[in-house]
Amino acid sequence: MRWLALVLAMLVAVLFLGSLLIGPANIAPTDSLRALLAGGEGPMTLVMREIRLPRAILALAIGAALGLAGAAMQGYLRNPLADPGLIGVSGSAALGAVIAIQTGIAGTATLALPVAALAGAVIGVALVLALAGPRGGSLTLILAGIAISALAGALTSLVLNLSPNPFAANEIVFWMMGSLADRSMTHVWIALPLIVVGSLALATLGRGLDALTLGEDAAASMGIGMTRLRLVLIFGTAAVVGASTAVAGAIGFIGLVVPHVLRGFVGGRPGHLLWASALGGAVMLLAADIAVRVVLPARDLKLGVLTALIGAPLFLHLIYRTRRGT
Repeated sequence: MRWLALVLAMLVAVLFLGSLLIGPANIAPTDSLRALLAGGEGPMTLVMREIRLPRAILALAIGAALGLAGAAMQGYLRNPLADPGLIGVSGSAALGAVIAIQTGIAGTATLALPVAALAGAVIGVALVLALAGPRGGSLTLILAGIAISALAGALTSLVLNLSPNPFAANEIVFWMMGSLADRSMTHVWIALPLIVVGSLALATLGRGLDALTLGEDAAASMGIGMTRLRLVLIFGTAAVVGASTAVAGAIGFIGLVVPHVLRGFVGGRPGHLLWASALGGAVMLLAADIAVRVVLPARDLKLGVLTALIGAPLFLHLIYRTRRGT
């Protein structure tokens, strides 16, 4: 598996560099790197440090976080169709952001929109924990997550339906498509600490997820605390998905497709799939973010739309292969 780690790490490095060098401003690569590293007061330094650098950092961090959370959820639920949004975090975060846009709170301060989305994610996770209970099993967690996701989706539709302002409704629709355009270092500092803390929590679950492949009773007999495993999983997933949705909007399919694609390369071990999916998620989101700047650059193609266009056919292909194998 070292070759897989090496290939994915090299792809991440190349795509991160490409994300820094590609953009609508026609700047030569050498001038771009000089402006980024040497600094100065010119416009090139502003473009590199305030526009391209935060966008590349967010694409790397959010892609890795969504891939990691997807692998952890699929390992815990022992279901390759599980997704980080299954516990209702992304829907709750989207509802918080939609309410902030509709009420005008989002326009009162730079941090108002991401803070409202984070508040929505926290409330959603609290409701899921209250519904599932501290000792509920994986089925209870899934049902609670589906219930909160459905409620958040219904309330989001209600807010859109009752919106008297077409401009606010338009802004809500575009925000829900997901994008990393016009993000700054402020957004990086909002999301990155939560993503790092949540990712570190999820990264500790490898041994427990490997043991869980033998069943919950066998895992418990091996000394795995199922309640602790479940709470760490929820906390880590909520932190990374809530922070990602707060600054980038709804970006789907990465947590669902990337672990599914890489599972065969790591021998099906959930613990090994965690790091592979983190690198794979970063590769997919960095590549998609570069693509939205190259394909139709004048039409503001949304990142969530592109990941869905890539992920849906790939996922259908994987389902077809699974059916042929059964």
